Amino acid sequence: MPPVSVPTSVVKPLLILHGFLGMADNWKTLGTQYAQEGFQVHLLDLRNHGRSFHSEIFNYDVMVQDVLDYCKANNLEKTDCIGHSMGGKVAMLLATKYPELVNKLIVADIGSKFYPQHHQSILEGLNAVDFSIKPSRGEVEEILSKYISDFGTRQFLLKSLYWVEPGQLAFRFNLAVFNNQIDQIGTALPENARFENPTLFIRGGNSNYILDSDFDAIKQHFPKVAFDTIPNVGHWLHAEKPQEFLELTLKFLK
Repeated sequence: MPPVSVPTSVVKPLLILHGFLGMADNWKTLGTQYAQEGFQVHLLDLRNHGRSFHSEIFNYDVMVQDVLDYCKANNLEKTDCIGHSMGGKVAMLLATKYPELVNKLIVADIGSKFYPQHHQSILEGLNAVDFSIKPSRGEVEEILSKYISDFGTRQFLLKSLYWVEPGQLAFRFNLAVFNNQIDQIGTALPENARFENPTLFIRGGNSNYILDSDFDAIKQHFPKVAFDTIPNVGHWLHAEKPQEFLELTLKFLK
């Protein structure tokens, strides 16, 4: 997705990387607000998501290479970077592999550790949708509701629905590859990965993705790390309390 339009005098590139099953468009409102604060914002659709290309190869190394290629193509030499969930893992690996590229790093509600596969019910719901019978948007939501009880999660997934042609819906993400490569999502950051620049980890107060017991391991990779918590929100903290997320991140970035 092209960067949000900002004045040419701006010299602060900001990369934003979405989470699993998400897309750049999820960050459009916040992205516009960062642009108004003087950042040149780049909202990226990671491979197999949103409007980006589909590929049978899906892991953190290739996603980092995709981001690196994007930066080279757009002459981005020093950026700040925000990554949520899977995008946070991409951002961590990018910063530790190419520290010269990243100025400040923000990771939203994901740690550096290995996560066991925990998307089974979501994938079951997505796979239960048969687009060959041309369901309506309401019918897709009804099918998902049988597998996914949380309304917010269903609405998040429905954002990736689009009209291929009149009367024919589909998901933008590459579900077939996710079915086969789902274990890649939980991969831990390599043991020797290290980033020496300022880093901020933000977690949701109601989320269990980053525990207090994870702090020491994160500090091994990111010695200049700070931790913050947004209370009364879950994993999608930036969507549940966008103003608090914006204020926290701007304070750190500026």
